[in-house]
Amino acid sequence: MSTTTLTKTRLYAGVWEGVLTGAGTEPPKVRVTHMGDDVDGVQVKDSDDVSGWLVHVPVPAHLMSDGVQTFLITNADTGETLNSFTLLFGEVLAEDIRAEMSLLREELDLLKSAFRRHCVETS
Repeated sequence: MSTTTLTKTRLYAGVWEGVLTGAGTEPPKVRVTHMGDDVDGVQVKDSDDVSGWLVHVPVPAHLMSDGVQTFLITNADTGETLNSFTLLFGEVLAEDIRAEMSLLREELDLLKSAFRRHCVETS
């Protein structure tokens, strides 16, 4: 069982960043794919600030489109999945959020009426 762990630190200015620990003393080969295609520009760097390797994954602008975009980060040598991240864009997301908000409002109205009924019955 591998003890390699890739932990996200942030997504900033179009670059996903994380810290890879347990990978050894040589920089590991990290592969990032989106829908089966490799993402270029992935960097693995040594760091004095943290123990482990810093991983930088630039998110190409041409991969940002409506819907759900999932990126898979793996060890290129072993094929082990290290992490993944998902980006949501566009109208599809807006409709999902509106539907969830509508459902939450309906549930809140139901709870309010049940609470009011309870208060009337127990007074």
